[in-house]
Amino acid sequence: MGAQKTPSPSSSSSSSSWFSHFCSSALRTKPINSPLDTILVSRNSTDALVRRLGLLDLILLGVGASIGAGIFVVTGTVARDAGPGVTLSFILAGLSCVLNALCYAELASRLPAVVGGAYLYTYSAFNELTAFLVFGQLMIDYHIGAASIARSLASYVVTILEMFPVFKDNIPSWIGHGGEEFFGGTLSINLLAPFLLALLTVILCLGVGESSIVNSFMTVLKVIIVIIVIFVGAFEVDVSNWSPFAPHGVKEILTGATVVFFAYVGFDAVANSAEESRRPQRDLPLGIIGSLVICIALYIGVCLVLTGMVPYYLLGEDAPLAEAFTSKGLKYVSILISIGAVAGLTTTLLVGLYVQSRLYLGLGRDGLLPSLFSKVHPTRHTPIHSQVWVGIVAGTLGGLFNVHVLSHILSVGALTGYSVVSACVLALRWKDKTASQFSSRWTSAWREGVLCIVTVACCGFAAGLFYRFSASFIFLVVAVVIAILATAALCCRQTYTNPPGFSCPGVPIVPAVCVFFNMFLFAQLHHEAWVRFVVLSIIMVGIYAFYGQYHAKPEKSHA
Repeated sequence: MGAQKTPSPSSSSSSSSWFSHFCSSALRTKPINSPLDTILVSRNSTDALVRRLGLLDLILLGVGASIGAGIFVVTGTVARDAGPGVTLSFILAGLSCVLNALCYAELASRLPAVVGGAYLYTYSAFNELTAFLVFGQLMIDYHIGAASIARSLASYVVTILEMFPVFKDNIPSWIGHGGEEFFGGTLSINLLAPFLLALLTVILCLGVGESSIVNSFMTVLKVIIVIIVIFVGAFEVDVSNWSPFAPHGVKEILTGATVVFFAYVGFDAVANSAEESRRPQRDLPLGIIGSLVICIALYIGVCLVLTGMVPYYLLGEDAPLAEAFTSKGLKYVSILISIGAVAGLTTTLLVGLYVQSRLYLGLGRDGLLPSLFSKVHPTRHTPIHSQVWVGIVAGTLGGLFNVHVLSHILSVGALTGYSVVSACVLALRWKDKTASQFSSRWTSAWREGVLCIVTVACCGFAAGLFYRFSASFIFLVVAVVIAILATAALCCRQTYTNPPGFSCPGVPIVPAVCVFFNMFLFAQLHHEAWVRFVVLSIIMVGIYAFYGQYHAKPEKSHA
């Protein structure tokens, strides 16, 4: 027998060196500079974006991102199960989003006023690798979501065109409605969706001022239409339709809240406009919370009108609001709803593309992506390379594939981002403290705090699973009790400082509640969404291991 081959000392040393470098790189964090210093530097930098957005622009940005065609569809589909109690579903979901918004508002006010949003907050509070993973989860949501919204927008545009006799039944499916399928549905050709994406990409490349004007106009238009719908519908309300208010019980209202929660997703887009805000420390918190409050009011108004006009069990599934007004002989309102849907989808798509490019810009600057993404046009002051890349990805997906079938794996990024941002509020408050109230022999105060947050998250996910599969009530109670004990440990065994600027109230209880409920919602997603989360995380770790750790800029970070 030949001699057994043993690994050379050099190869063993090389492997150990690679792993050591990976760990040290992955655990780097981004230093927190003074927001004022960041603003002054950005004004003198040729690679910085231009601060042109005021408070009204930011509020309209948030409303534009959140209020889409869903306000004309989701309200009705959920009302079929929850009855008039769908109003409470929207209120509960809205209150949950307000708590998340408070966490976003604190970090937007406290951290440097540059692009990045949840990615930037995670990079500053935790570490480089976790921030890269959050970016990956967010981008899949944004890319698939943009392609899906573009297809829906194309369908609505064709529907409006077909109101004119010259276009009636003359527009082929490969232009707008659905798509022309090939290879057994593997490919689904749609030409209008990528055309609309290209048009919006050009508008975004022209400058934030131009794109803000388009977004503001379309957002104001759809808000006016929603207000008209509420006002006209109020005269058709029969209060007897509100009784019984919860025909299928409280559980359907709670289930409805988990569904309609995603109708509010989008207010975080305001945080990603930090580098283009004129007064970020004041306006970002107001923009985030203000846009969300407006959305809650509009959703409540539509719910009350819809369930008051038509008995909940008679509501349609595809276009319940439009069908409700048509049944009352108010077809002109149905036409307004179609126009409002087009305006809503346009602004949602526009803001989504805008946010994606700013995230790519942030990672390009940090070296986690190629430097091409960090380029800013010298006169337009927009990240044109990032913007065009985002348009190409969304246009390819929207033009060639039926991305609607992937809708069940969406919302993972949003819930991941919201949960991590809530945890960031706690972690950054710990970073400033000089000492923990209690010393521990077996672990540091930092690790103990992180362990408590992870415990709350796991309990939220477990409670969500127990609720989803109707497990014994005792299991749900146990999960909630353990989460309460972990939150109590966060209260008693950690000290917290009050940050400059806007301060999230109720720390650590509010962030802990956010983490619990977000993970509760995570458990309600399709099981393929969980698989997507795991698989994408593994892929992102691989990309970081072979590219990110070597190209990130350590001089802008500290361990």
